[in-house]
Amino acid sequence: MSQFNFAKASATLQDLRKTGERKSALVVSLGETIITKGHANKLGDEVWSMYEQVFIAALDLRSNSLAKTCLEKLETRFPGSPRVKILQGMELEAEGKLDIAIELYKNILEEDETNVAATKRMIASSKAKGQWQEAIDSLSKYLDTYYNDTEAWLELSALYLQQHLYQQARFCLEEVILLQPQNHLYHLKYAEILYTSDNIALALREFCRVVELCDDYLRGLYGIKLCTQRLLNLETASNSSQQTSAKPPTSTSAVSPISGYDVKTLYDLNALATERILHAYSRQRESGDDLKVFIKEWLQVL
Repeated sequence: MSQFNFAKASATLQDLRKTGERKSALVVSLGETIITKGHANKLGDEVWSMYEQVFIAALDLRSNSLAKTCLEKLETRFPGSPRVKILQGMELEAEGKLDIAIELYKNILEEDETNVAATKRMIASSKAKGQWQEAIDSLSKYLDTYYNDTEAWLELSALYLQQHLYQQARFCLEEVILLQPQNHLYHLKYAEILYTSDNIALALREFCRVVELCDDYLRGLYGIKLCTQRLLNLETASNSSQQTSAKPPTSTSAVSPISGYDVKTLYDLNALATERILHAYSRQRESGDDLKVFIKEWLQVL
């Protein structure tokens, strides 16, 4: 058995705290060894951050005895601390005592309404209880104060989507994009919400933006393919034509009042998306040819 390296273990835990990575199994393994082998007193004041870190990881892994040990150490050192009270609430959440945890968080917020951690834990507890409207209300109130919290906007969007409130979810993603306009994944989420709510023309613009920010991003290309096909079908229906053609028109038409695009542009985007999707799958080895054929056939029936 290899000898335990305290310096390396403590440095690893410190690095994980700095990066915010939540590698619970690793944290519990290292932290429990440090505690049980009596190395904790070597950490100085840093030991309290380590206890908090190990406590949260232990809750993730349902290592209740280790979590209790860490929490008792923190309660003894910081009696009545709001931060420790939040950890107590997390323990209650892990035990399924959600109502008691919510009351605890409410008490913390009565003393300090700006306590971000208590607000977020209360929202998480409301979600766990299935109290979606209460979670939405709490998160909306939180964002009135902390507008720049991108993760909170994404969480609120997800809550609205769960309730099929697409207009509100769309608004949340618009705020996210204002905060981080160069993140293609946020544009993708926004485009998918637009497509789901049947705003196809605007969804197409956003899917194009996704591909602009991240070359040949497949979900973006699939979005372009689906949107252009939908818009072309609308054009065909509006012209009362019973025939469909894979060939673009011979002349460039004016911008359509139905789609907001000229038909030639739609054909070009559709063909380009198809070509780039097939190109992406053609790089596959072994069964790549079969996969390419399958994807090509699927694209043709859209």
